[in-house]
Amino acid sequence: MRAQFLAAGLAGATLAIGLASPALAEDTIVTLSVAAEDGLAISVPATANIGTGNPGDSVSGQIGPVTVTDQRAALNASWNATVIATDFTTGGATPAETIPNINVLYWSGGATATTGNGTFTPGQPGPGDAQIINVPRTAFSLTGGNGDNSATWNPTLVVNVPETAVAGVYTGTVTHTVL
Repeated sequence: MRAQFLAAGLAGATLAIGLASPALAEDTIVTLSVAAEDGLAISVPATANIGTGNPGDSVSGQIGPVTVTDQRAALNASWNATVIATDFTTGGATPAETIPNINVLYWSGGATATTGNGTFTPGQPGPGDAQIINVPRTAFSLTGGNGDNSATWNPTLVVNVPETAVAGVYTGTVTHTVL
């Protein structure tokens, strides 16, 4: 009797396992957002002294690191940084106390650092490529990137001092812009 009861119990357990429902599954669709942190920015040194020269000389020197930071997280990241200079003046800014911006040349040189991807292109890779910056000139650019990126370069200014310039400390403004 005991054997029959055990056999019946095993048969019932087998029947219960065979009739169990299949496993059920449910999906969860998960989303997240990637935010652009701060957009597009450019930073430059507050001041720079490129040296001393005499009338008729060229004075040149690096102005310090210029950095473009692109945190727009764009699918097709690109930007163009430009540069322009004012006249350099001393004293009362008379003609003899002015170095016209047509005498101011700029060359970006290559990048000293980059992050991200794409094609980083200097506006003027070497000294032979220096350009007069009395009008906006391309300083550096990025094309074909995506996501966040940055580029840093240390440009050189060349100021051709006119023969008629008087002694003094000449000051001008070099403006970098990024779009």
